[in-house]
Amino acid sequence: MTTTLSSKGQVVLPRLVRSKLHLAPGTKLLCEVRGDSVILTPEHPRRQQREYLTDPLTGLRVTKAAEASEPVTTEMIKTLLVDFP
Repeated sequence: MTTTLSSKGQVVLPRLVRSKLHLAPGTKLLCEVRGDSVILTPEHPRRQQREYLTDPLTGLRVTKAAEASEPVTTEMIKTLLVDFP
């Protein structure tokens, strides 16, 4: 892939690159010169990709919980649903 430097010194990252790295408008990039190359790195490393699995009880595809997360209980769900119409 190639891109062109504008007269204002701006570079457009190709859509495939932005999508693959999950870069959104306003993402800050660190700029580093290595030899004859310019290295752009997102200032905050992207979040870890979500893992999906199939819930054995429902057969639904769900995101895998982080290891440090607490289990969701029925009481937690009831509390959250109180504000719904």
